[in-house]
Amino acid sequence: MSQENMEVVGRLVAAVNARDLEGYLACCDEDVKLYLPGVGQLYEGPEGIERWFADIEDAGPDFHLDLRDVKVISDNRVLAFLHATSTGRASGVPVTADSTNIYDLIDGKAKRIRIFLDRAAALKALGLDE
Repeated sequence: MSQENMEVVGRLVAAVNARDLEGYLACCDEDVKLYLPGVGQLYEGPEGIERWFADIEDAGPDFHLDLRDVKVISDNRVLAFLHATSTGRASGVPVTADSTNIYDLIDGKAKRIRIFLDRAAALKALGLDE
């Protein structure tokens, strides 16, 4: 199951890059919750994921995620290190950011996704050290 969960994470990232909302939702539990703990943002259910996709588009039409590394934490938890690139819509300035995402999966579907911009905070949430 852990290899399958890693593949689900890969499909989620690919769906973001393709702006494929339906493909993303196909990898999610119907009660999915996507958190951005650092900014206190929560997106719940399909409507929340749709809002998150709109927020991504607002961030920049060329927003792209590179999946740098994926680690299985347990049978139902995957840790992923990502690098995001975009260009400011108004400024044209290139923007980059790294994130550490924690995916909790049930029956091969993402149930909870936590996106941390602070790697240490993500590892602490897992009870791990750098």
